[in-house]
Amino acid sequence: MVSDAWQKAYSVLCTLRLEMAKRLNLIDENKFSLLWVVDFPMFEYSEDEKRYVAMHHPFTAPKFEDVDMLDAEPGKARARAYDLVLNGNEIAGGSIRIHSSELQSKVFSLMGIGTEEAASKFGFLLDAFKYGAPPHGGIAFGFDRIAMLLTNSKSIRDVIAFPKTSSGMSLMDECPTEVDKKQLDELHIRVK
Repeated sequence: MVSDAWQKAYSVLCTLRLEMAKRLNLIDENKFSLLWVVDFPMFEYSEDEKRYVAMHHPFTAPKFEDVDMLDAEPGKARARAYDLVLNGNEIAGGSIRIHSSELQSKVFSLMGIGTEEAASKFGFLLDAFKYGAPPHGGIAFGFDRIAMLLTNSKSIRDVIAFPKTSSGMSLMDECPTEVDKKQLDELHIRVK
């Protein structure tokens, strides 16, 4: 039994369920189970910021049947986002994007991004929509994660061609390395 905010309670119960499944040997390591996750919420309300924040990203379109909820109950609106899960591991994720400047402006407004800030940060996008943009979206696969699952590796670092250390360094090519002044000048970058 767990008592807390629903996000934390679900997370704790999920971890407990998986741990018990391992201890009781209930997980068939030779079986591949795929699952599509849909009906993600568009937003969650941040108590710290006192505003809605995007669950996926601010360019994800709402489900057609939930567009009207943006006015009355934005917290109940669902996104046109999706994940593909293999044996409990996300292996791909994506969404259908907003392609209307009016709808995009409404989503920005719900997230506390005012007209001026939206124009400053995303004016190019809002202007482009005025000329017409087709519905568009996509999905990105994590091939390294798929390789990890297919080879029964316990760590993704076992299958990544150039794995990084926990500090973000690549031992194979010693990246990151110092950048000389000529390179910085070429890119108009100044280090303070």
